[in-house]
Amino acid sequence: MATNKKLAFTFNVNHCSGCMACVVACRDQNDFKAPDTALRMVAGLENGGYPATVAHISLSCMHCGDAPCLMVCPSGAIFRHPESGVVDIDRDLCIGCHSCELACPFGAPKFAGDGKMIKCDLCITRIENGLDPACVRTCTTGALQFGDVAQIAEQKSTDASVNILKAFLGNQGDGQS
Repeated sequence: MATNKKLAFTFNVNHCSGCMACVVACRDQNDFKAPDTALRMVAGLENGGYPATVAHISLSCMHCGDAPCLMVCPSGAIFRHPESGVVDIDRDLCIGCHSCELACPFGAPKFAGDGKMIKCDLCITRIENGLDPACVRTCTTGALQFGDVAQIAEQKSTDASVNILKAFLGNQGDGQS
């Protein structure tokens, strides 16, 4: 893996079908037996009108650049991998105080039966072995991807520019879109 990269997920809401394959892959990768245990969730948002339009959003730990969970952890159990920027936990150091849970705006920290925190580690072991995170690998529509934040930002910026240009050209009355 290249050094000085900050890895993260990217998600395209327009491509997500809500199939939950990413959630199942996460459960399988982490050997979770309980059906309500997962480090990734898919939420459906309806517009409220009829017929309802539903958008699906797949969420897990965002591996924040200024991770509030890392900043508030009193035991130093939460750390950042220097090579990838992945926010991870050393469960041996976790004291189960729930400070991370209170600080995280995304609800990423979960607590196992032993009272210690668990969270998405972006499948760092898979990445270190040249594999995609389990959730990304199984995303049937390609809505969920991962990569270097700088490259993701550049691609998102390019995509937005192209969409703006297409919208502008489409409004010129030439009948093309």
